Amino acid sequence: METSIQNKEIIFLLADDHSIVRQGMEIVISDIVPNAKVFQTSSLHQVLELIESKGVEMAIIDAHFPDGNSLHILPQMKSVNPDLKVLIFTGLEEELHGLKFIKAGANGYLSKMSEEEEVREAITTFIEKGEYFSGLLRNLLVQLVYNPDLISPLNSLTKRELQIAELYAEGYGNLEISNSLNIKQNTVSTIKKNIFEKLKIENMVELVDLIKTHHKL
Repeated sequence: METSIQNKEIIFLLADDHSIVRQGMEIVISDIVPNAKVFQTSSLHQVLELIESKGVEMAIIDAHFPDGNSLHILPQMKSVNPDLKVLIFTGLEEELHGLKFIKAGANGYLSKMSEEEEVREAITTFIEKGEYFSGLLRNLLVQLVYNPDLISPLNSLTKRELQIAELYAEGYGNLEISNSLNIKQNTVSTIKKNIFEKLKIENMVELVDLIKTHHKL
């Protein structure tokens, strides 16, 4: 470890609703940069306030909180401090969700399933470079250049198709969707066919799974 890194006085924010995760991460950070100042919160709603009031430079934040999802406040976090570096530390599958958080403004994504040594190496890299991308995520970022829908297959749907896909996922049938949107039933059926073709699925179970995975995060 370079002395210059050890001597850095970085202001960190650890945001996770599990205290054991925050305490463990603080131990790792303090070992890498002993002079770091670390603030903690278990509430997503306190994140923006702390970033602004404490001058946070680096944030390590979970994806899910009882009071919301960090995916939706990442742009606001960057708006409060454009130089802020954000690492998502979560149990969500990296292959399914990593790109979404990077697109929203995160500077890295680390799985809670990682081994202790990998976590330490990732945090060290994050502190040194201001970013951390696993081999898996780097590969996904390369693929994204050739397939923009990789972040979410739902991106291939039109606004109307997505609206109807959501209604199907909520348990509505063709007649109910027709009445709700004031369109003909055969129009609904045609759109359903288009949705299935675009998403390369064959039944409603697969559609519900896609909506839950990619749209309801």
